[in-house]
Amino acid sequence: MARSQQDRPPRRQEWATRTARDRTDAPARGRLLDAAEQVFARLGYGPATIADITAQAEVSRAGFYVYFASKEEVFRVLAGRVRDAFLTAQDVPGVDTDDVAAVARASTAAFIAAYARHLPLLVLLEQQARGDAEVRALWEEIRERPVRRAARYVRRVAAEGRAHPVVDPLTLSRAVGGMSIEFARLVAERPATYERAVADATAMYLHLLGIGAAPQQ
Repeated sequence: MARSQQDRPPRRQEWATRTARDRTDAPARGRLLDAAEQVFARLGYGPATIADITAQAEVSRAGFYVYFASKEEVFRVLAGRVRDAFLTAQDVPGVDTDDVAAVARASTAAFIAAYARHLPLLVLLEQQARGDAEVRALWEEIRERPVRRAARYVRRVAAEGRAHPVVDPLTLSRAVGGMSIEFARLVAERPATYERAVADATAMYLHLLGIGAAPQQ
């Protein structure tokens, strides 16, 4: 069955004419990404359509194609955004990186918040990774890059004598990541538990690092 004119992506000439103007409209792209995450979380990957995303974002279908070629592409861009959110969670701006306890608390708090916020999309990513090699690569990055980055920090502070890990840094980072995910799932169900979850996860992190617990806030 032929697609209607409304369902067809814009012709290349039309797209090229709009590109210079519309790609400067970063808020529209951000709205589309936010809307796509909400739509995927609500409907699931298969049932979600570009029409659902554009309606949620209040952006035209032609506007969608300025930024994304397909539903598959917007999903992969979302996966990359989630990966970046977890890496950013380890940047802990404003925290003295020589203060290991402060870094542990700030990074744990940011990780739990990011995971709880993106939990529905993360569930979909794990499902889609089983049948899509590109999504699988992104999923592996989401799981592994934050762990390996944390392990590098643990190695550094251990070498400087400011921490005394009870296990090797990579194992420690995997353990901390795993328990932070479990706390994040609890927080997603019961947001009021966030502060307690952060305090408990941080206390266990510091214990594994072999340093004193951070003061309770």
